Amino acid sequence: MLIVLSPAKSLDLETPPTTTLHTEPSFLDHSEQLIHRLREFSPAELGELMDLSDNLSALNVARYASWTKDTRDARQAVMTFNGDVYDGLDARTLAPKQLDYAQARIRILSGLYGMLRPLDLIHPHRLEMGTRLTTARGKSLYDFWGDTIANALNQTAREQGAETLVNLASEEYFKSVKPKALGLPVLTPLFEDFKNGKYKIISFYAKRARGLMARYAAVKGITDPQKLKKFDVDGYRFVPDASDEKTWIFRRKLEA
Repeated sequence: MLIVLSPAKSLDLETPPTTTLHTEPSFLDHSEQLIHRLREFSPAELGELMDLSDNLSALNVARYASWTKDTRDARQAVMTFNGDVYDGLDARTLAPKQLDYAQARIRILSGLYGMLRPLDLIHPHRLEMGTRLTTARGKSLYDFWGDTIANALNQTAREQGAETLVNLASEEYFKSVKPKALGLPVLTPLFEDFKNGKYKIISFYAKRARGLMARYAAVKGITDPQKLKKFDVDGYRFVPDASDEKTWIFRRKLEA
């Protein structure tokens, strides 16, 4: 199996990586095209496009200006993204063998880079997949990336002997994986918490749980998705009666 994750808006550019191993992103030529397009925006225009504050707009305009295909001063993606998913994954504490698993079987979807391996080197940036950025390829990043990401996942699946794609990405990012081009069945785990008398998806907890499941797979070295049904981290349990072949529900009750 393969696993896909979303990236994070927040970046950790200070904490030293726990490994010197690294790889180059596969689609740097595509990323460079996007950077050239983004450099056309003033801070005010970028803020309007991405709904950013003035400070964040100025920061990202400066990042686009300094971005380069040269990755010598870049950081590994999994050591840089710093959101809820990556709190759950906690890549810095993975053993070398577990990090090898992540590098082989976990892929991070990215608005700027398309698809990343965990140890691919990236520069600081912000470009969410849902951004309505017009390019020569269309009116959105979904148009820009087209079948590229799905085809790359197909190739990775062939290399790893994977027969299922486990979707631990958000809806926004997974829309970049074109279903007609993807040659794999998709399994989507969902994480629900009991609140106000019913089970529901609570974004903060669900994001962290996606990272926890990716970590669980790496620690256990799981290649058969059926073994994910045993996921029992932080009180979550698989609920067969609420699940179907394509969507697996994991639930927990938080302590009052």
